Amino acid sequence: MALYPYTLQPVALNLTEAEFQQAQYELFANASPSFGLSSIKTKEWIIMAVVVILAIAGLVFVSGYSTIIFWVMLVAVVIYLLVRTLGFKWYVKKQFEKQVSEQEMPDEMRQMKLGVQKHGLVMAMPVNQPGAVNNQMRGMQMRAASNQQAVIPWSAVKSWDETDDYIFMMFEVKGQQGSQIVPKRLQAQKFPIDTVRQHLQEVIPTRGLNTENLQPPADKI
Repeated sequence: MALYPYTLQPVALNLTEAEFQQAQYELFANASPSFGLSSIKTKEWIIMAVVVILAIAGLVFVSGYSTIIFWVMLVAVVIYLLVRTLGFKWYVKKQFEKQVSEQEMPDEMRQMKLGVQKHGLVMAMPVNQPGAVNNQMRGMQMRAASNQQAVIPWSAVKSWDETDDYIFMMFEVKGQQGSQIVPKRLQAQKFPIDTVRQHLQEVIPTRGLNTENLQPPADKI
């Protein structure tokens, strides 16, 4: 079995609000359907080709004011292509940005630290306020100590995905659901991103977040 590097102690996440939104956008862009020319179906290409051929034939064989309709046909095809690609992409991005702007990053992520061990991903946060021991951090119940700590076993991961800058994972432990963002910039602080990826691939070979795999959360006591 390959030997992977692990952390001696948790590394500060230091996730900012801007990073939180950027991570969500990258995940959205990674999972959203393509809006390029390759996304246009064969049937649509055939219809547009027929329209273009008819328009060109009309311009060749018809003269005078009657050619206006054929110019309109060509312009209509161009407008359809722009709306079908750039227009849809712009609309979906605006809708996403509107939703993200209404969300706030959980306060605990500002102080969270992450570690990587053979048995799972370690999540730690200092206890600095009364009652903090009972808080749930991204779906995990923390243990009482000078630092709250919890471990996400690799086997508890239900799905995960990856972009150029982040690794995302969804998990379920003892009926509690949660998710975690791991910025790849942590690698500069000797956080073993490759080890995280290796363990995730071992339990879930196929990337892609799938919330349907998670069971409804247990009622809080």
